[in-house]
Amino acid sequence: MSTPTPRKTPDQLRSHRWFGVQDLRAFGHRSRAKQMGYGPEDYLGKPVIAIVNTWSDINQCHAHFRDRVADVKRGVLQAGGFPLELPAISLSEPFVKPTTMLYRNFLAMETEELLRSHPIDGAVLMGGCDKTTPGLLMGAISMNLPAIFVPAGAMLRGNWHGKTLGSGSDSWKYWAELKAGNITQEEWGEIESGIARSHGMCMTMGTAATMTGVVEAMGFSLPSASSIPAPDANHPRMCAAAGRRIVDMVWEDLKPADIISAQAVDNAIRCHLAMGGSTNAMIHVVAMARRAGVNLTLQRFDELARRIPVLANVRPSGAFLMEDFYYAGGIRALLAQLKAELDLDCPTVNGRTLGENIDGAEIYNPDVIHGLNDPVSKEATAILYGNLAPNGAVMKPSAADPRFLRHRGPALAFENYNHMAAEIDRDDLAVTPDHVLVLKNAGPVANGMPEWGMLPVPKKLLKQGVRDMMRISDARMSGTSYGACILHVSPEAAIGGPLAFVRTGDNIEVDVPARQVNLLVGEDEIARRKSAWQPQPPPPRGYGRLVATHIQQAHEGCDFDFLLGTEPLPEPEIH
Repeated sequence: MSTPTPRKTPDQLRSHRWFGVQDLRAFGHRSRAKQMGYGPEDYLGKPVIAIVNTWSDINQCHAHFRDRVADVKRGVLQAGGFPLELPAISLSEPFVKPTTMLYRNFLAMETEELLRSHPIDGAVLMGGCDKTTPGLLMGAISMNLPAIFVPAGAMLRGNWHGKTLGSGSDSWKYWAELKAGNITQEEWGEIESGIARSHGMCMTMGTAATMTGVVEAMGFSLPSASSIPAPDANHPRMCAAAGRRIVDMVWEDLKPADIISAQAVDNAIRCHLAMGGSTNAMIHVVAMARRAGVNLTLQRFDELARRIPVLANVRPSGAFLMEDFYYAGGIRALLAQLKAELDLDCPTVNGRTLGENIDGAEIYNPDVIHGLNDPVSKEATAILYGNLAPNGAVMKPSAADPRFLRHRGPALAFENYNHMAAEIDRDDLAVTPDHVLVLKNAGPVANGMPEWGMLPVPKKLLKQGVRDMMRISDARMSGTSYGACILHVSPEAAIGGPLAFVRTGDNIEVDVPARQVNLLVGEDEIARRKSAWQPQPPPPRGYGRLVATHIQQAHEGCDFDFLLGTEPLPEPEIH
């Protein structure tokens, strides 16, 4: 018979240092709480729960969080805790420029310091829009207070003329058709009105759905939480359940360090692969793992990718959307197909193991969630190396035209995005379907690593019926996108990586089965080009200067070098 885990006593709560002692500072804390309408009976001897809410007026994915925070508070109060909402930077994916990736680490720092500097015993992390999930978790892992993640949930399916629309994926698809002259401007406007029909995250298997699924598989969300659509009545009930559960987690002292491990990280990667998840997950999972002291490398993704096929038939690697995925059984049904590959003993936030959480899960629609004996595609991820990417590059073979898995062609090189945008739609552009489009200076130091890697097919080729071609960059691409795109080339061009020295006309060879991407130019010539290369100066001031000075490369997770390490920072002095 197992021995019950000792539960904390009220005087062992972290918040006791602020509220429970008898000195002048605690007097000030209690009097200011009374100023806000709270009496001692509201908080004394109770876990104080931070609800870190990434809601804002300009975050469409989190539009419902203003209401959902009340559901979380209801659960906290039901379980005998004291909830406090702490707003954090919202990071709305479509609106923040040049990219929310620039501010992921900002959110991680903010989350860690919100929890450290306030009288907090545990946290409910409310996120979902692409960078909010890893940012919140990175901060919570470093702070290492009990924490549970509440995912925003996917929006409803889009619709146009009776056709199902998927966010992102169909944006790129129909934009190409508009440029090719196959749909009218009026029809394009109708698509604009039908593609996003409710609050919630992208309903394709973009970065948002990928990362919330990854976090659940890692153990930080309640079972099925990541699959529930945002408008579904199950979503507010899940929020209340998370609020109740975090209170017990505080008494049990169940912290991120008790949940995340090398085995839990492997489970998360296997989930990502089976979902056919976003290539962005590789950067975020590496960063999250390293915050916990797990030295994850890109090679591990490739090792597991050779074993785990794509099982989720969800766009852009499949045909359906996240709403269909939920009705088909959701993340529990998907993980149940991987039982033989998972470490089922990994603990999760609800106090049960991953194996217990997925026990009995069934697939209700085998067209949406496939079994291992009938995968959607063989590989979701490939990590490529070679003289063009000494530290690795990322590709999503399941979303590319198969003919590009082995390809050799001349480069059409662009020095930056503006150069590309000025040239790509010229009618006299010297380009063929065999060309390799190359975008430089879009990496973490250069620009914060925006989602520019799904370079547009030149208008000249679109009119000829071409819909895919080989593209290489040090940028990321939207998880909702598709095509033969090699991304995250490391080291990036801005710090003198080999990508900086590619010239138009150079031949590039890609061999995905062999995991190779090479610039077919002699070493002496590359060295000559490098000697003439000059880096761009960093931004003169501000947060951009901090990023350019301290951000790591893509294969390292793009975290700040000064945020690494698992040694806890000291608790704040209270005087």
